Amino acid sequence: MKRYLSFPRSLLRARMRRTDLPRLLTYIVTFTCNARCVMCDSWRKPSDADLSLLEIERIFEQLPQLDAVRLSGGEPFVRKDLPQIAELVRAKLRPLVLHITSNGFLTDRIVQWCETRDRSLPLSLLISIDGVADKHDRVRGIAHAYDRALATVQALAPRQRELRLKLAVNQTIVDRESIEHYHALRAVLEPLGVRNQLVIAYAESATYSLQAERCVQPRFPGELQTFGEFTRAELEQLLTAAEHDLRHYPLPERAAKRYYVDGARRRLLEGRASPNPACVALSSHMRMLPDGTVPTCQFNTRPAGNLRAQSFREVWRSAQAQTQRQWVRACPGCWAECEVLPNAIYTGELVKHSLLSRKRAL
Repeated sequence: MKRYLSFPRSLLRARMRRTDLPRLLTYIVTFTCNARCVMCDSWRKPSDADLSLLEIERIFEQLPQLDAVRLSGGEPFVRKDLPQIAELVRAKLRPLVLHITSNGFLTDRIVQWCETRDRSLPLSLLISIDGVADKHDRVRGIAHAYDRALATVQALAPRQRELRLKLAVNQTIVDRESIEHYHALRAVLEPLGVRNQLVIAYAESATYSLQAERCVQPRFPGELQTFGEFTRAELEQLLTAAEHDLRHYPLPERAAKRYYVDGARRRLLEGRASPNPACVALSSHMRMLPDGTVPTCQFNTRPAGNLRAQSFREVWRSAQAQTQRQWVRACPGCWAECEVLPNAIYTGELVKHSLLSRKRAL
C-alpha cells in the first residue's frame, strides 16, 4: 500500500526535475555473453569483477522497495547463480514484476528455472530474435542461434499461465533486411501466441562500449542515430506495420509500445522531439553494472558511485551523483526504449499520451 501511495509524490518530483529514491532498478548481472552480436560489444568486455551473491544481497538490503527490477546482460543466464539472484530480487526488493531479457540460447536452463522459481513474483521474459533462420544467426554471430532461441519460445509459450509469466520476443532492427524479417518473424510467432516487439538499434551505446567511461548523448532534441541505414520509405513501412500490430497487444504493453513507436516516427520521419519526457535517470530509475557501479544512464557511463565500495546512501547523496543529475537535466533527450519508458511512466507522460491517442482514434 505504501508503494502505491508514494507514486503521486514520485510523479510530482519527476515533473519538477527533483531527485527521488529509485523505483526501478536495471541491473546488468554480467557483460559475459554467448553471442557475438553485430550491434553490441558486451561480449568483448571483461566480467571478472561481477558481484558475488553475498555482495548482491548486501546491496539489495540497502535499497528501497521497488516497483520493478530488470535483469539483463550480456546474457544473464550464463550466470549459473541467476536463480539465486532472482530470488534475492523477490525476497529483498519485493517488486511488482521481474523483467529478464535473454537471447534464449540456454533453453534447458531457462525452462528449468521458469518451472522451479517462486511464482509469487510475476515474470516478464523477453527473448531476443532478430529475424528468421540464418538472418538471426548472422546478427547474433553464432550458428544455430535461431534454432535455440525459437526452441525456448516454443517450450514456454503454451505454459505462460501455468508458469505465471508473460513471454514476448524482442526483435532488434539493425538493417534493411531486418524490416523484411519483421513480417516473417511475426508469421512464425503468431501461431504460438507470442508477439514480436521491434526495437530500433541505435548507433552507439555507452553501456556496451569498450571504453570505461563514455558519453554518447544526442546532440540535439529529436536526434536518433540508427545503427543501420534506412530510406524514409523503409522506415515508414516498418513503423506502419508496427503500429498496425499494436491492436493485438494487451494493455499496458500496447500503451507503452505505442509511445515508443510514436516517438520513433516523429524523430526519424519528422525530425521532432515529441514526446520528450523529463528524464528520471539517477532518480526513479537506477542502473547498476556488473561490478556494482551506478552509471548515469544507457548513454553515459560516468558513475555516481559504486555500491560494492560505498553504501547506497553514500552513492545517492554524493556530490558525484549530483553532478551527473545536472547532466541528466541538461540532456536533450534520447529515444532508447529502456530509458524512455521509465521516463514516461514516472512523469505521467505515458498516461497522457495514451489518453490523447485514444481521443484521436475516436
